[in-house]
Amino acid sequence: MAALSKSIPHNCYEIGHTWHPHCGQAFVHITHGALAESLRIYGTLYLIAAVLRKRKLDYYLHKLLPEILQSTSFLTANGSLYIAFFCILRRILGKFYFWTPGFGAALPASYVAILIERKSRRGLLTIYMANLVLLFCITAALFMFFFRCKDGLKGFTFSALKFIVGKEEIPTHSFSPEVAFSKIDRKIKHREEVSRRMNIIALTKKLVDKVCKHGPRHRCCKHYEDNCISYCIKGFIRMFSVGYLIQCCLRIPSAFRHLFTKPSRLLSLFYNKENFQLGAFLGSFVSIYKGTSCFLRWVRNLDDELHALIAGSLAGVSMMFYKSTTISMYLASKLVETMYFKGIEAGKVPYFPHADSIIYAISTAICFQAAVMEVQTLRPSYWKFLLRLTKGRFAVMNRQVLDVFGTEASKNFKNFIPKLDPRYTSVSPELPIELS
Repeated sequence: MAALSKSIPHNCYEIGHTWHPHCGQAFVHITHGALAESLRIYGTLYLIAAVLRKRKLDYYLHKLLPEILQSTSFLTANGSLYIAFFCILRRILGKFYFWTPGFGAALPASYVAILIERKSRRGLLTIYMANLVLLFCITAALFMFFFRCKDGLKGFTFSALKFIVGKEEIPTHSFSPEVAFSKIDRKIKHREEVSRRMNIIALTKKLVDKVCKHGPRHRCCKHYEDNCISYCIKGFIRMFSVGYLIQCCLRIPSAFRHLFTKPSRLLSLFYNKENFQLGAFLGSFVSIYKGTSCFLRWVRNLDDELHALIAGSLAGVSMMFYKSTTISMYLASKLVETMYFKGIEAGKVPYFPHADSIIYAISTAICFQAAVMEVQTLRPSYWKFLLRLTKGRFAVMNRQVLDVFGTEASKNFKNFIPKLDPRYTSVSPELPIELS
């Protein structure tokens, strides 16, 4: 049981920045490492997002770099301000309490950092662990239902789902089968004219069309060019390719670091299991969703928003191919955020200013508390992220001293004892540690 009200007399060098005795220099080291990692993360992320959303040249010239720098500043501040408040709290209080090394330092740091980020990107975060596939199934079902409802989703979330599942699934609420068939005739004629001069891509497309040529298409389906079978197959191929390319792009920076030392590692850029797993996840999600939607239109002979609940839930099983806590928890938090703001619009839920920033700060502070006092309870992926962000310095905290609080802080660091300069220590390492 943790001794919440007890304290230890050590200074911040003895506990936190054990690699350097001076607080200012430690702050610079953390800032430098966090800045480099943040630029790598957000530079890749925003560039891929811009390509997938088919941004125009004006965005690349005037908006891309400012958005990257703003998000980079947010993540960098989250790391650098943590070590700053870590030292500030020690100087103010004169000692360390159970809550100060983790939660106490991370709470103000996270709150200040999230205010730097764009408001549209401030999501409601959570640290609860759950069954990933079940959580994703429920989240996907509700998201797809809101996507199908009139004015159900707006902004980036709507655009992202439109890109993933295709514009054919966008609700029109004025669908006419007769108009659909007239559009089919016009598009078939146009396709026959264009197909006279075909390249390799067109030949592949024609082959897929030929395989599914005699497949059925329900009159309520809005995928005018394809029957239901080819509609699902093409959806899988398209999103599998997107997932594969995204994972390849994410691995480019690490692969090119070994360009001259280990050229053979470049092959892992294209033949990596994770590339195919992400592709299978996205491809199967889209194909299952589209296939189920078409099936329900055939069974019920109508196009209904409620179909999205069933189709989205079944499509959520696709997470079996790419089990990601990050994706599940992020989407779940965005769903909570969407429902919260819908409740505000309907006058059912009170509005709390800066609720997203406060919840983010508290959630992050709890994660940092776990990272300091109970690393064994933290998600491995989040721990690895903290190590990358701090260039491994989060692992060199003096957790053996923190064991006195009863949380087994050094459980995963039994063999690590920091080499401290005795000129800057306040407690002799030979003396037993006592709680006050």
